[in-house]
Amino acid sequence: MNSILIFGCGNMGGAMLAGWLRGGMDPARFTVVDPFLAAVPQGVTLLREVPATRFDAVVLGIKPQMLDDAAPALAQLVGGETVIISMLAGVELASLAARFPAARSLVRVMPNLAAAIGKSPIALFGQGLDASLRGSMEALMAPLGTPEWLADEGQLDAVTALAGSGPAFVYRFIDGLAAAGAELGLQPDQARRLALAMVEGASALAAASPDSPAELARKVTSPGGTTAAGLAVLDKDEALARLVEATLRAARDRGAELARAAR
Repeated sequence: MNSILIFGCGNMGGAMLAGWLRGGMDPARFTVVDPFLAAVPQGVTLLREVPATRFDAVVLGIKPQMLDDAAPALAQLVGGETVIISMLAGVELASLAARFPAARSLVRVMPNLAAAIGKSPIALFGQGLDASLRGSMEALMAPLGTPEWLADEGQLDAVTALAGSGPAFVYRFIDGLAAAGAELGLQPDQARRLALAMVEGASALAAASPDSPAELARKVTSPGGTTAAGLAVLDKDEALARLVEATLRAARDRGAELARAAR
């Protein structure tokens, strides 16, 4: 995939572009179409309108609700060698196929903002992919993080809730930890630094350790100690587990609503 068009380069599209360039990809391979973006990295082409040029891959980075308005102009540059790569939450392959019938293949991806630093989980599900093209997709996504092929398209709503929306939930929890530390007497800036450093270290250890997160929590916890007292609050009536499940369920169900609206 030597020529890649990114249509809509907001927060997520920008994170993917940053991750690709950070991974050493030639900026000349990328063309961005965005009427509002002030600038792009050096070497990347920025356009305000869809060009009359065909690309190896077209990355859809707009809001799902904008697809119907954008599809007619985009469909004109989609040929039999073009791969449509969609990060549009809730927009199913059938909906993409109806709007881009000439495309060689269609791939749905779900990254998160950590793609900018090569640390995003990236869920993938597609159609029209032979072994060679599947390998090309994995190679394209590798600079952004860890590609994960899904067995069923229906799983994408759950992945969106967990891995796509999940960072926002983690950031909110970090804010909550910092705010609680300030309430206990720490200076707010210091509490924020401590919360960030703690989460960074805990996440890195969980990723590197052969132990499960549950086992790591057990190792931190001394019977009758401070950690046990705090965990007793989180675990009472399964409060944390219920809250997290309800959070992911709400995000997943919203993805399903978007899918119905896009059909």
